[in-house]
Amino acid sequence: MPADSEHYAFDNLVAAADAAAFLVTLAAGDERAGCLVGFASQVGIEPPRFLVCLSETNHTYRVAPGADFVGVHLIGADDTALAELFGGETGDEIDKFARCRWRPGPHGVPVLLDAVAWFCGRILARHEFGDHIGLVLAPEGGDAPGSAPAVLRYRHVATLEPGHPA
Repeated sequence: MPADSEHYAFDNLVAAADAAAFLVTLAAGDERAGCLVGFASQVGIEPPRFLVCLSETNHTYRVAPGADFVGVHLIGADDTALAELFGGETGDEIDKFARCRWRPGPHGVPVLLDAVAWFCGRILARHEFGDHIGLVLAPEGGDAPGSAPAVLRYRHVATLEPGHPA
């Protein structure tokens, strides 16, 4: 990116932060959806709250209005195949869940069996953020190891070709 870009410093700061990449899954009726999200963060301690943002070009975004719960998954640093499936393919064209190991979790949310950690969250609020919608979640269960695993980060997926334009 050229140094004279309006967002050069911001883009470099975000890349340097190397945030964790999350896979999000949800179900609405009989339809399942999931995607790789780059914008996600804890936003409250007591009570605990988490924000995930879905791109408006994404299949998961179009299924999300019918969902009340979301699964948020951390993937191991070496599991780029799962990241490529959920970030490089689109649910408009394939059933991602037919190509990975999963099970129905709390409230019917798909739980990815190869995730190193996950939680299910109730959607409390939805906020428009330009080209993304933010879902504020209240965690309601999940599974995570006692020690922090090495997880997939921004640097692992930065060159991934998305299933939909960003």
